[in-house]
Amino acid sequence: MWDNPRLLNAMAGFLVGLVLLAFALAGMNWLLRASPFPVRTVEVITPLNHASRAQIEALLARQGRGNFFAAPIDDLRGAIERLPWVRSATVRRVWPDRLEIGIEEHVALARWGADALVNTYGERFAGSADEPLPVFSAPAGSEAEVTRRYERFSALVAPLASPIERVVLSARHAWSLRLANGLLLTLGRDADLAEQRLERFVEAYASTGGAGPVPQVVDLRYPNGFALRVKG
Repeated sequence: MWDNPRLLNAMAGFLVGLVLLAFALAGMNWLLRASPFPVRTVEVITPLNHASRAQIEALLARQGRGNFFAAPIDDLRGAIERLPWVRSATVRRVWPDRLEIGIEEHVALARWGADALVNTYGERFAGSADEPLPVFSAPAGSEAEVTRRYERFSALVAPLASPIERVVLSARHAWSLRLANGLLLTLGRDADLAEQRLERFVEAYASTGGAGPVPQVVDLRYPNGFALRVKG
C-alpha cells in the first residue's frame, strides 16, 4: 500500500476532507453559540388592526431573542400564528442583529354561531368583533361553502337594497336567508337551484317596485314559482 502513490494520494485527500469537515462543523457550532451575534431588534413591520401587539411583544420577548443564527424561526412563526386574529406570519433575519415579523390578520366576514368568526377566505377563527356582521349558522366544516354561497346570494339580493343578515345551512343541508328588513327566504336543499329561484324571485319582486304588502316569508322550494306570506 505504501508504495502505491495513487492510493496514498486518495487517502491524503480523504483525511484532508475530514479535517476540513471538522473545522466547518466547529465553525458552525461556534456561530450558533457565540455571543458576538445576538438578536438586538425584533420588529413587527406590518400595521395591526385586531391582533394584540402586547401579546406579540410578550411572545417575542420569550422566544425572539438569543443568537442571530440560531433563532428558532419556524417555532417563532408557528407561535405567532396561534395568536388570536393572526392568519399567517413571516419571520426573517436581517443582518446583523435584527428579526422582522410580518403578520397577515384575519379579515372578519361573518360571525360563526356565538363564539367564533369566519374570515374572507371561509376560514373559522377565534375572535370577537364589535362591528355588525352577518351570522352564519351551519354544520362544522362547511365554513368555506357557506362563505362562497353567501357572496353569491348577496349579489343576487342586491336589487332588494337589504343586505343578508343571516345564512342558515341546516343539518339536512337546507338553505335559508334572513335579510336586514326581516324578510325570510327559504331556499331548499339544492343550492345551485336555489340561486336560480332566488334570482327569479328578486327579478319578479323588483319589477313591482315594492308595491303592495311587504312579504315576511318567501318559500322558494317550488320548481315553477314561489309562495309568499305577508303580515296579517
